[in-house]
Amino acid sequence: MRFQPTHPFVPAPGLANEHAQTIYASLVRPTRTPALRRERMELPDGDFVDLDTFDGAAGAPHVVALHGLEGSSRAGYVTAILRGARTRGWGATALNFRSCSGEPNRLARSYHSGDIDDALRVLNETRARVTGPLFAVGFSLGANVLCRLLETLGDDAPVEAAASVSAPYDLSACCRKLDAGGPFHRLYRERFLRTLKQKAREKLRHFPEAFDGQAMEAARTIRAFDDAVTSELHGFRDAAHYYAESSAGPRLHAIRRPTLLLSAADDPMLETPVIPPAAAANPHLSVVVTEHGGHVGFVGGQVHRPHFWAEAQALAFFDAVLSQPRVD
Repeated sequence: MRFQPTHPFVPAPGLANEHAQTIYASLVRPTRTPALRRERMELPDGDFVDLDTFDGAAGAPHVVALHGLEGSSRAGYVTAILRGARTRGWGATALNFRSCSGEPNRLARSYHSGDIDDALRVLNETRARVTGPLFAVGFSLGANVLCRLLETLGDDAPVEAAASVSAPYDLSACCRKLDAGGPFHRLYRERFLRTLKQKAREKLRHFPEAFDGQAMEAARTIRAFDDAVTSELHGFRDAAHYYAESSAGPRLHAIRRPTLLLSAADDPMLETPVIPPAAAANPHLSVVVTEHGGHVGFVGGQVHRPHFWAEAQALAFFDAVLSQPRVD
């Protein structure tokens, strides 16, 4: 199935600029949710992840949402998926990656762009519990994680379909863009580094030998932080090794489930092309690149009454999958 959006993306008047799209969306997206229950999933290594979830009717679809870097289940783009699922009578689960639920995780390690194990455990356990179709949607870092999972599992992936929004398919290129000069990139970079360093300092208090604290404090770029902290905590030689092993872009040919890849050509955190051109050769992938939209932005409608196009299209993609004849 090759998905076509239900309607073209038209930026809200005054918000065509990529930074306006990115920043406005992060500030004004509603965060209200349906009634959720918090569940803690204990992991084999002694750590945990927290889930926020609700059930649909027996046999209804269920969608699992994965957030972006330093996000959570309360991110506006995630709550939009939860509300859309509830409106349809589906169930939904939002995964908080380790350290992102409001409570520090137990181990020195945390989460990263290529770590599929926790998401896979959540999907497998959800698949075993629900009786209807299982879908997954990822945003930014969570989208890269989801694509890496689909690539690794191939025909054994536990979902019927998936959607990837604003994924950094080339992590090294993403860092080049974020670490570049300019006031907006500095804003994005410093926002990420602020919470990453706060968590890293807490880690050092409990695990003083986990990484070089001086190198962490000196890091002024995402790549320097990944060299000093992310790679050290997760078994990579350095940031370059981490990016090479974790980027979903070179392996998109291995995905075997219907998957929507949705990005904006003007994404301020990604280099051109935002989606590898080779992705179009995989018949399981529906590639949608809009001219505008920023990074997880896609604000349409009016400034005073915005519509969020990407989340709506991800859900419409799942609707389209459900409308296709089932092949056993």
